[in-house]
Amino acid sequence: MTSSHELWLDIPNCCTPGTGLCTGGRPRPEHLQQAQAKGVRTVINLCPPGEACDYDEAAVVTGLGMHYVNIPVGGPADLTRANAETLAAAMNEAGPGHPVLLHCASGNRVGALMAVKACLVDGLPAGEALAVGRATGLKALEPFVTQLLAPGA
Repeated sequence: MTSSHELWLDIPNCCTPGTGLCTGGRPRPEHLQQAQAKGVRTVINLCPPGEACDYDEAAVVTGLGMHYVNIPVGGPADLTRANAETLAAAMNEAGPGHPVLLHCASGNRVGALMAVKACLVDGLPAGEALAVGRATGLKALEPFVTQLLAPGA
């Protein structure tokens, strides 16, 4: 199994919070090549299709023989149970021992959706879910996620 340190990529706000997961901002094609060389077989992109990117990420990822998943998360309104369930399914589909690269433009939406997944899908208490979010890139969206995960919300 690939260690966290071995998965680190020089992408914006890179986090390697646990074995088999690398999160952060948008990778460049050379980062995707590095990820593939490090054993990543699934790339999950949270950027909506209309968000500016100067290359075809899906084509690069599939051209490298990896699986590409896009879960559009444009902002707080997209931090839903349905998107968290889609993320959980995509991560589970990668399979044990198969590292995943999960990104948005900066890593903030990654951390936010990971916190929502941790609470609403994995059943962690809100405080622990927020810690998962912070470990995977949650920053500016933390107040919204805190409110979203509050009991009775």
